[in-house]
Amino acid sequence: MTRFRPCIDLHHGQVKQIVGGTLRDEGPGPKENFVSTQPASWFAAKFRADGLTGGHVIKLGPGNDEAAREALAAWPGGLQIGGGIDARNAASWIEAGASHVVVTSALFDAAGRFLPDALDALVRAVGRERLVIDLSCRRQASGWVVAMNRWQTLTELRVDHATLDRLASSCAEFLIHAADVEGLCCGIDAELVTLLGAWGGIPMTYAGGAASLADVELVQSASAGRVDVTVGSALDLFGGKGVAYDTLVTWNRRSPATPASNLKSQI
Repeated sequence: MTRFRPCIDLHHGQVKQIVGGTLRDEGPGPKENFVSTQPASWFAAKFRADGLTGGHVIKLGPGNDEAAREALAAWPGGLQIGGGIDARNAASWIEAGASHVVVTSALFDAAGRFLPDALDALVRAVGRERLVIDLSCRRQASGWVVAMNRWQTLTELRVDHATLDRLASSCAEFLIHAADVEGLCCGIDAELVTLLGAWGGIPMTYAGGAASLADVELVQSASAGRVDVTVGSALDLFGGKGVAYDTLVTWNRRSPATPASNLKSQI
């Protein structure tokens, strides 16, 4: 059964919702849908109070470590951490309270070639059961390709069943952002969700484009309930107008027989 998983995206130490395709190392800053006046720890404490587990904190570039550690301290064991994680620092983030570390860029060289030895080093550092592989991707003519460095650089790794089979024995979960629709509130990439759900091996979380409760329900139907979902910019908690946070908390508490249409959004 598809669950809502919360997220905390950090940019320059602040909780933000950003249009994913606008993140760049150079040039103008990213397009921001929301900048919170509350610290990351406030959101983490709220997720803890509402019993939301399996969410993630993503550090989008430098200057976010302090805010990330405060969030983990507010919900120890309840949040995953990603952004700049590698075999050298992964264990320290587990010690700081993360349930799992989320890794993408450390698994590739600068040209985007996959590094099996880097994955093996991460497994040795924290164990397979503490590792989430981030296969966030961009759509190409041939399908979906993993993108690293805040989704700026395409790698050689495709998001397909062969890749999922290859990597599943080395991690506990997959996290997949559809970078092309991230932050746009224009609807999910249902084809990607269908592909993921048809595999259905280890737990997976999809993020990108969710604009309403109907999109959350679509993730469930397209994946046969095998893929969880994150909602960011459309959520009222982050200034959005698409779906109420309380509705998604209720969604997670429903029984499998409860139709999503019975859930009343306050938006």
